[in-house]
Amino acid sequence: MSIHVNIGEAKTRLSELVAAALRGEDVVLQKAGEPKVRLVALPEAIELEWAARAAKRGAAIGFLADKYRHLHGSDALDVPRAMTDADYDCRIERKFGKS
Repeated sequence: MSIHVNIGEAKTRLSELVAAALRGEDVVLQKAGEPKVRLVALPEAIELEWAARAAKRGAAIGFLADKYRHLHGSDALDVPRAMTDADYDCRIERKFGKS
């Protein structure tokens, strides 16, 4: 997704535009309708942002894990493996029949 914003407006929305650049969005600053500058996040900043998000997500998902782990064994709340292409094809075949 690309965000095009006038330089005057960018002055008031700078922190929002920087956050968008850190999320990987294309931020272009314009003057009189002509693109002049592109905001690009530093790779180190992107890695730190992703690590912070992953830690926050892990804390949100796992904060009750110890409380309910006893209900179904020690691996009850572990994340299941991703479905492979073969698993997906088998599931579609069971659901809709052979094509």
